Amino acid sequence: MDDTTPVRAGGPLSHWLATAHRPQYPRLDRDLDVDTVVIGGGIAGLATARELAVAGRETVLIEADRILSGTTGHTTGKLTALHGLQYERLRRSVGPDGAGLYAAAQQDALERAVALGADPATAPGCERLPALTYVRDPERVGEIRAEVTAARAAGLDARVVTETGLPFAVAAAVYLPDQLQIHPVAFLTGLAEAVTAAGGRIFEQTRATAVEEHARIRIETSAGPVVHAAEAVLACHYPLVGPVSLLARLSPRRELVIAAPVPENTDPHGMYLTPEDRVRSVRTAPYAPGQRLLIVAGESFRPGENGSVDRWARLESWARESFPGFGTAGGVQRWAAQDVDSADHLPFVGHLHPGTQHLYVATGFGGWGLTGGIMAGRLLTAHIRGGPRPAWTELFDPRRMPPARELPSLLTGQAAVAGHYLGDRRHLAGREAAEALEPGEGAVIRVHGHPCAVHRDTEGTLRAVAARCTHMGCLVAFNQAEQTWECPCHGSRFAPDGTVLDGPAATPLAPREL
Repeated sequence: MDDTTPVRAGGPLSHWLATAHRPQYPRLDRDLDVDTVVIGGGIAGLATARELAVAGRETVLIEADRILSGTTGHTTGKLTALHGLQYERLRRSVGPDGAGLYAAAQQDALERAVALGADPATAPGCERLPALTYVRDPERVGEIRAEVTAARAAGLDARVVTETGLPFAVAAAVYLPDQLQIHPVAFLTGLAEAVTAAGGRIFEQTRATAVEEHARIRIETSAGPVVHAAEAVLACHYPLVGPVSLLARLSPRRELVIAAPVPENTDPHGMYLTPEDRVRSVRTAPYAPGQRLLIVAGESFRPGENGSVDRWARLESWARESFPGFGTAGGVQRWAAQDVDSADHLPFVGHLHPGTQHLYVATGFGGWGLTGGIMAGRLLTAHIRGGPRPAWTELFDPRRMPPARELPSLLTGQAAVAGHYLGDRRHLAGREAAEALEPGEGAVIRVHGHPCAVHRDTEGTLRAVAARCTHMGCLVAFNQAEQTWECPCHGSRFAPDGTVLDGPAATPLAPREL
């Protein structure tokens, strides 16, 4: 990692967070009773809070850390309706009409973002560029052609191209013009300011620890005070609460990002994605005079499953081989983001479950949270205020029935969860394994009959915490690349001292004696 890369608890800071000012908001210090509480300070939460506050609802947003400190602040900043090979997949699963509604929702979100301040004519870091999904393998050209056919049937101006701005040849690519790439933190800081300008309130360092639905919603917080509201929105990435029927259809996924300056004359002028090479995403951003910042993402993995330093090395090797100027004019920045995928590749936005009237959720954006979050803001506001709802409301309804073809992936996912919950407890080394740890290493061992998560810091000191995730009890695993404890079941992440970094866990791992 480049020595100048800013670091936060749980991993290095993104380029976006390092180059944009975020206003600070207070910690909640008293009980509140409001119209609506929004849990989560990423794009879905901020977009929803802004829409509700502007509509006159008394709105409060609470964020466990600081706004934009999670996935939104570590995204690649692409706002596009082209999501890999999504439209052919949707054509098969929800039909041409469903694919068309999905496309309309994404395009609507893109234009809504421009109206909210991501206007390339006035906003620094916002640029109109094409989005491309490419393959280099000639045997996969048929997939590109099928995607273009499905995307065009869905209403998008997509076409097949064989020439791109990339410094290497491609076999074919889906080309969608006039999409948007942004500086996500700069844009969304403006959205946060719009929330408070409209009378909404934002509280940071205020983690929701319990959600109860009675005549009114009751939210307990880590800060101590309780928030009561007529409605609540769970926009906290992976829902803090929810029925098994929903949670079983969600899967956390972590993705690595690297960035380095390249000469401006090598800019590929577009937003690129390939399903090959373990999936690679490429874009550039404004940087120093005569340079662009080339941003490459990939190497996805489930939290708690092999978060090794080898992944960073593979990603950087690919970037240097594919873009000869990468890293030669400055150090390589590194960061990571966490996404939540749904089994049917559609977000869940709406009522949390069939029995609720006033509890809503926005999750499962599958790596496309910028368009998805803005879409969620509009859709949830329509739910809460009443009146006309967007045409795509039912498509994203969390209460939808899973299609039959979703069952194999559901069973595979639940088998993996069961394996981590039960099987991981069988083969744990004893206390002697802790002594063998090198600085920066961690392991789950058995001490006095109980699993303990033990980490040796860079100064050689051993620290032990409980090894069972405080969400549902799965054993955590150590991510050496980011120096974090991670739950492979539902994606909770913890600092070496047990502090919660990512939910759905709401309480820290307790300290343990070795």
